[in-house]
Amino acid sequence: MSQVHPDDAPPVHDLIGIGFGPSNVAMAIALGEHNADPGTREKISARFFEQQPRFGWHRGMLIDDATMQVSFLKDLVTLRNPASEFSFLCYLKSKGRLIDFINHKNLFPLRVEFHDYFEWAAAQVGDQVSYGHEVVGVAPVLHDGAVEYLDVTVRSAEGLAVHRARNLVIGTGLRPRLPEGVERGERVWHNSDLLKKVDGLEGTSPARFVVVGAGQSAAENVAYLHRRFPEAEICAVFTRYGYSPADDSAFANRIFDPEAVDDYFAAPEDVKRRLMDYHGNTNYSVVDIDLIDDLYRQVYQEKVLGTERLRFLNVSRLTGVEETPDKVSATVKSLVTGEETLLDADVVVFATGYSPVDPLGLLGGVGDHCLRDGEGRVSVERDYRIATGPELRCGIYLQGGTEHTHGITSALLSNTAIRVGEILDSLIDRSVKAAPDAARPVAGG
Repeated sequence: MSQVHPDDAPPVHDLIGIGFGPSNVAMAIALGEHNADPGTREKISARFFEQQPRFGWHRGMLIDDATMQVSFLKDLVTLRNPASEFSFLCYLKSKGRLIDFINHKNLFPLRVEFHDYFEWAAAQVGDQVSYGHEVVGVAPVLHDGAVEYLDVTVRSAEGLAVHRARNLVIGTGLRPRLPEGVERGERVWHNSDLLKKVDGLEGTSPARFVVVGAGQSAAENVAYLHRRFPEAEICAVFTRYGYSPADDSAFANRIFDPEAVDDYFAAPEDVKRRLMDYHGNTNYSVVDIDLIDDLYRQVYQEKVLGTERLRFLNVSRLTGVEETPDKVSATVKSLVTGEETLLDADVVVFATGYSPVDPLGLLGGVGDHCLRDGEGRVSVERDYRIATGPELRCGIYLQGGTEHTHGITSALLSNTAIRVGEILDSLIDRSVKAAPDAARPVAGG
């Protein structure tokens, strides 16, 4: 823990952002629009650090025909500021595709197109971000017994540098989740790496893939691999009887409304659990109905033609994976009979979802000042600020990892524009003052 020494202080930012995915890109846009507003009396200085060399969002799943599961109107800005120049419609205009998109009569863009929109937006606020910079530590800075600032240590090709912040916003995304005991390898993949790994199979002739999971990504993997490798058998393994359709009906979709966050936050714990149980089928382990229909149509066609390459091992669980240099053996157990089936495959793909990263693991000693609830989860205020002891005067805001307090939209795009607006309002309300300086390299870094 360091003390404030004015003559030897690192640069001070009102806000430092850790990570630069869609959520923090939206944050940077909101800050830029705030600072550019002629009515703004006090501007907010900010710097974002992203360890990737350039912007990237689920690149491994940018399958060419995959579409978004969220309306284009829930972009980075529109719900917060419909007049923003950073909207998806403005992106389309800049690309010369606005009329074409309107004629398409579709609310759900291709995923590759929405990723390009994110890149376009990120490039316009590129002066606020340092790519290839990894945050490796956060330390409290004391002044008169209180934590007045946070020192953020950043590692890049140039070495280490320390930046001082009055507030942090953490948007480090999600971590790919694998079943216990399973490790990624040359033939054992998580679906987040799908396209990159598939490119590595160029020139080979895989005979069988096993895809584990029952959600949207799993079904997309099955469809893509079936199309990409026309001679290979694709085996889908899941504990359900069949793929379940996502509930995207109008009333159910209200669980993604901004007002639903207020209701969820205020609800007792038992009501929170019931809401998640009721409406989990809007997002978790469910598949777009059109994709379900396409897969079933393909299965039936193959059955008619006698060329069955799509194989479904339902009500089953993968219980073992053994990788060798030239294959991977997957053991699949029927939950009905207990019978085990051994599948020798070229690749096993786990489409088993993601887990939020514990923000306190990044905060080091600062985490000692952060509060947890009775179940050991980080306590979070309505403005997405971690609840802390009174001695910590800095705000630490979370973009993700708040499902237990703010509901199902925590890690989704649906509420991103509104969320960053609320964080911005909180920063302003807490009287943020700007005082940026230049970065100071650390000796020996």
